[in-house]
Amino acid sequence: MKTALKITNVLSWINIIIAGILVLGGLIGTLMSAGALTMLLSVVLTGSIVLHSYATLQLRKSILNPEIPLSNQTSGGLRMVGFVALFFAIMNIMSAVMIIQNAPEAAKQITLPFKPEGFDIVAAIKFTGIFSLLFSIGVAANVMLSFQLLRGYMAGKKI
Repeated sequence: MKTALKITNVLSWINIIIAGILVLGGLIGTLMSAGALTMLLSVVLTGSIVLHSYATLQLRKSILNPEIPLSNQTSGGLRMVGFVALFFAIMNIMSAVMIIQNAPEAAKQITLPFKPEGFDIVAAIKFTGIFSLLFSIGVAANVMLSFQLLRGYMAGKKI
């Protein structure tokens, strides 16, 4: 259980930082885009990762300090937002695998206003796919570990 607490702490902070940047970019994109509904949906999905990671940190604090009880809203929110974050992670894993597999075809569809010398668009697309895959695996692992920790906390297990 101590190992799970350490892993969820690290993953939660990483997820908060990365998803926070994605949410900020999505909000800016929503303001500048004509397809605001699609951008807003992506903000909600990535925002669920931030909320879930924060709730996981609250759960960790309650496990380590038994005198600070976890509120009912936090435990329920951890479950609900966790399922949304898990849905995002699964969809993003499938998307990232497709991007990695089909990077040359995706590169043909991208038109840049100018092409810098020595810039390999296929390598950039593959890097983005790999980064997205690793981030999504981290989100899914954090959700699953937090569900396990919540179950143990609700059952009254000690560390």
